[in-house]
Amino acid sequence: MMADKLDYQWHLRTVMASHGLFSTTDLRPLLAERGIDLSPSQVYRLVVDKPERLSLKTLMALMDILGCRMEELIEPVATASAGRRRAAGGGAGEGGVGAFRPKRARITGDSDG
Repeated sequence: MMADKLDYQWHLRTVMASHGLFSTTDLRPLLAERGIDLSPSQVYRLVVDKPERLSLKTLMALMDILGCRMEELIEPVATASAGRRRAAGGGAGEGGVGAFRPKRARITGDSDG
């Protein structure tokens, strides 16, 4: 059995709202007070997009600002692997990628090999 692909949900915007912070511009000076100097566009992307990379210092600053735990900001979720999705939803003829399809093995009666 293949392991599920790991992914995560990023809840910064929700946690900010629960603490009365509704604008990304509210977050920037609070980060700067903790030594995290991000541009306005970087703060905006941090709030509205799911970050692919995040420094631990930035994560610690967010947890301090919002008085929350890491589990409140980052929720691990498992997604079905591509092979499992294909097997579950695929019909006949969907066993390859684009024009690349596996070739059927041919067994010959030639035993002298």
